[in-house]
Amino acid sequence: MIRKILFLMFLVVLIPQGAYSLEVYRDGDKSLNVGFWGQVWYQYVDNIDRDKDGKWDDDLHDFMARRAYLSVSGTMTPKLSFFLHYAGDRIGQEGLDNSSLGLGSGMALRDGWVNYKVLGNDFMIQAGRMYVPFTRNYGTTSTKSLLTTELDWGQGGLRSGILYPQKVGRDDSVTLWGNIFEDKLQYRFMVGEGVESSAMNPDDRLRFAGRLSFNLFDTETGWFNAGTYLEKKKILAIGGGFDFQPDLVPDSAMDGAKRNYEAYTADVHLDVPLESCAITAELAWITLRNVVNTVTWSGLSAGTDGDIYTAKAGVLLAGNIQPFVHYELIAPDADNTDDTTVYGVGCNYYLKGPANKLTLEYSNVDDDNDISVDILTLQAAFGF
Repeated sequence: MIRKILFLMFLVVLIPQGAYSLEVYRDGDKSLNVGFWGQVWYQYVDNIDRDKDGKWDDDLHDFMARRAYLSVSGTMTPKLSFFLHYAGDRIGQEGLDNSSLGLGSGMALRDGWVNYKVLGNDFMIQAGRMYVPFTRNYGTTSTKSLLTTELDWGQGGLRSGILYPQKVGRDDSVTLWGNIFEDKLQYRFMVGEGVESSAMNPDDRLRFAGRLSFNLFDTETGWFNAGTYLEKKKILAIGGGFDFQPDLVPDSAMDGAKRNYEAYTADVHLDVPLESCAITAELAWITLRNVVNTVTWSGLSAGTDGDIYTAKAGVLLAGNIQPFVHYELIAPDADNTDDTTVYGVGCNYYLKGPANKLTLEYSNVDDDNDISVDILTLQAAFGF
């Protein structure tokens, strides 16, 4: 174990120096860029049900490559561009292996789209595999610039899965989006595949999702925004979104009939540079009807309703040290079902920009009944 920890510390110190991004071709309006970004984790999980038999009596030391992204992007004309992420997630995480999606082992296409600017940045058409435009946390924010160590618990953070229909947080879709009203308002509307299972979706019903975000100060006009801007922007963004796929969840009380999956969200994000520090804070609420996927270690199971409330905040000190806290309440609607709380406290140390950092976080998942799990995560993130 000592040798493993020493090896991880070696990676923590040296790997960030190997990050790169390179323009390999340019000819007028045509360009081609390649890049790499990744995260390595050591994670200690106390009191885990390793055998999934309901007995929470074991500890886990887990080393993994949390993310490894090879990116290729470029432009063909001023109006036509493309973006690709070939990625692996949670490589080496105990008990996880889905190589077709690049989970646990192997690499897979994570993001891949073409974008056509019909009316400049006011109106664009994007087609391919991409983020679902629903929440800010995992609908617009790049995982390369998160405030906290990870995404929210209900959206795949730390050791959880993602509650909505997805291909590792994405969907194959066509999205109409743009920035209007002096770029203060960004809109996104997606028509996607969602759940394709012949058992759950025999009629191949389409999925619809959308999001609006209004910025009172500086603008956020790109496909990806940041979870924390490190004194670079002044942001007060008010957002909301929806996600819907009809006739998806079986209802045993309705003789084989099915109910619609639907979810709605509202959020506020604040990022303010001050004289001696910068403050980042975010509040979000999601209400869910007929959840598709069970939220790990919670009573919000597939087919149920519920709400999720999240709050997070961080303070950037001395330009590169950022302590943070986060809290999440997962509240199922079902009777005799306990709420689950997820909270954490940690600190980022930035080496170069938001993508290159070291992070240490303690977090806890507790359902007020028989589950209380402590998680310690040490992360090195590197790349561009």
